[in-house]
Amino acid sequence: MHISFARAMATGGLLVAAACSGPAPQHTAARTAPAAGTAYVVADSTIQSVLDAAGTAQPFTEATLSTKLMGTVTDVLVHEGDVVAAGQPLVHIDARDLVARDAQVRAAIASAEAMQHDAQTQAARIRALYADSAATRAQLDAVETGLARANAGVAAANASARELDATRAYADVRAPFAGIVTQRFVDPGAFAAPGAPLVTVQNTSRLRVSVNAAPEDVRGLKRGARVQATIEDTTVTATVEGVVPAAGNVYTVNAIVDNPRHRLTAGGAASIAIPQGRRTAVLVPLAAIRREGDLTGVIVREATGDALRWVRLGAVRGAFVEVTSGLRAGTTIVVAPTTAGGA
Repeated sequence: MHISFARAMATGGLLVAAACSGPAPQHTAARTAPAAGTAYVVADSTIQSVLDAAGTAQPFTEATLSTKLMGTVTDVLVHEGDVVAAGQPLVHIDARDLVARDAQVRAAIASAEAMQHDAQTQAARIRALYADSAATRAQLDAVETGLARANAGVAAANASARELDATRAYADVRAPFAGIVTQRFVDPGAFAAPGAPLVTVQNTSRLRVSVNAAPEDVRGLKRGARVQATIEDTTVTATVEGVVPAAGNVYTVNAIVDNPRHRLTAGGAASIAIPQGRRTAVLVPLAAIRREGDLTGVIVREATGDALRWVRLGAVRGAFVEVTSGLRAGTTIVVAPTTAGGA
């Protein structure tokens, strides 16, 4: 059943006011009616001490796309927030001038191949004559040189065609990977110049959390270690990608967070809990915590009866929460029944 705070607060109004006005909660017990629930004896626990280093969460992969062409944007097929697949067209650029160049390149290939065919015919004839001693060595060398030049001409013409095909590909700006469009820099009718940004795409299926810490705080933290991270108040598990020196006497810690459903957003505030060794702490079940506004407390069971005592909480650790002040080992508290929700 729920524990009613009305009677406790009616007799302890001055207590509440004092607790709200100061930086630390009041620990004086307020008498309350006998509480339903299970008695729980608080004991000291050995836990991992951590340093919460603040930083940011960024997309693991991000690309701002541009083109090598100079021309007018004819279509922009996406908007901010659109989910795109790898290879999906995003922006079209007018490339009509490439049509004329394509005709020139095809004509150059045809001419080079005709010259190559003629050189091959001449070379075959002179080789046969030379074999019969009817042609000189100089004549053979000349046709062989002509054939090599013709072959080189064909190769050069084909290379020009491949270059043109590659350039034509820049008329269709495509997503390099699956992701989300986060910025659109142009609209139809805009002029696209080589290197100018057109669209930014992020892949947020994984996020990189980066924080800075002092050298002594990251000592022993290695690549591949699993640590706890927080992104916009959501606690997740992260894998350390690397620990590297940064500017000044600090180190940067990068950790990767899997985000397959994109429920975590990039660019937000984040932190990494860097292990600092083990320490003794007081942990109590979350179901033992009673809340009244911003105040948190527990029901203490004493020989004279149950009493509401305000406490200060630390980090949540699974089904337990650390009590940083107001409670010590050996104290008996009441854990509310599961169906009552503990609050």
